[in-house]
Amino acid sequence: MDIEKYLQLSAAQHSHLCPRQVLGVRMALAGIQALGLDVPPPRRRLLVISETDGCFCDGLIAVTACTVGHRNLRVVDYGKVAATFVDVETELAIRLAPQRDARQRAHRYAPEEPKAYSAQLIGYGRMPAEELFTFQEIQLHPNVSTLLSRPGIRVNCDRCGEEIINERQVLLAGKVLCRACAGEAYYAPVEPVALSTLFVPSQTLTVVNNGGA
Repeated sequence: MDIEKYLQLSAAQHSHLCPRQVLGVRMALAGIQALGLDVPPPRRRLLVISETDGCFCDGLIAVTACTVGHRNLRVVDYGKVAATFVDVETELAIRLAPQRDARQRAHRYAPEEPKAYSAQLIGYGRMPAEELFTFQEIQLHPNVSTLLSRPGIRVNCDRCGEEIINERQVLLAGKVLCRACAGEAYYAPVEPVALSTLFVPSQTLTVVNNGGA
């Protein structure tokens, strides 16, 4: 498959092209095909879960058109250049990751490139998918319907009072809690800070009319 248009699109979004973007493009193409879907897949048929953020995601997006804004791209940050591709209708899920020796194999497909970075940039685009990636059918936890949730569902946390959408609440000891209050927070509150120390008072703008238009 001609991948050049997807590489160009990823480079345009990212301002340059790097090996991880090439991996993202190749992985997205291989993942969609492993599901038996066409490229590009039917709208709202594909869910992509990336295991890292950064330039790799730009490669995935260039092929799939999945985005966080459309809720069909999720980032579960394991620090791995890997992704799972899910057919929303059949719930078939295939996880792809680079072969452990993919960097070394890349040199064989780009012998004209003496530098490792350049060899990966070119070699990843030339390698057969089965040499570049591992393919594994997986079962999602939670399942697809839970991940996507139902639209329009809103509840308030019984502890902090903040609104929770997309059915992300946790039921604990008979209380409806947000994940932060249930002990899954990525942050810890500090001593209250006076708002006056956080914001610079707005300055009055003086307009001088010199008779111009």
